[in-house]
Amino acid sequence: MEQHRTRPPQSRPSRGGTPFPPQAGRGGTRTARQSGARAGAGSRSGAGSRSGSGARPGAKARAGVPRASAPVPALVQAVRRFPNPRLTGLGSGLFCTATMFALACLIQLLFGASLVVYGVLFLPVCVLTAVWVRRADLVTAVVAVPIAFAVGLLPIADSDGGFGGRVMGLVTALAMHAGWLYGGTLVAGVIVTVRKARMMTRKAAQRRRTA
Repeated sequence: MEQHRTRPPQSRPSRGGTPFPPQAGRGGTRTARQSGARAGAGSRSGAGSRSGSGARPGAKARAGVPRASAPVPALVQAVRRFPNPRLTGLGSGLFCTATMFALACLIQLLFGASLVVYGVLFLPVCVLTAVWVRRADLVTAVVAVPIAFAVGLLPIADSDGGFGGRVMGLVTALAMHAGWLYGGTLVAGVIVTVRKARMMTRKAAQRRRTA
């Protein structure tokens, strides 16, 4: 005959009992840690916002203040407003020669072949020729200036008539007023030298930046 196995009765916890203390302790510890972390994050964000709000007005104030620029002299402003073409070597020679010949004809009409006025007007023409020539043809400005001075003397040089007299008058004018020729050539040479030095300095700076 089969015998039915009987299990001993097990005691079940009552529903109205207190919760287990280990689980309550773990849950309480986690809750406290989470609340403390949240409080710390909130305090840090509040401090960061206060520090950021305190630094922003100063930065905005510094950024909003315009920088005081150095005053530009009136001479520099006038030079900047002046036209700034770039002439080739041939163009600079033609410009200087044509300008001096036109000025010589004008002087012949107004002042009666005054070589002093011609020499005074020769200096600014030399300056413009040396400034307007492009960087690749700087040397041609120094060569074109004396040629233009000699060509411009043809209308105002004293002559006895004929080709030989015209040549003798030109040579005499060059010998008597060579100071204007040397002065204009020197001015053009100085300007060309300064421009050449600046160009070499810029090239060296660019090489150092790329290196």
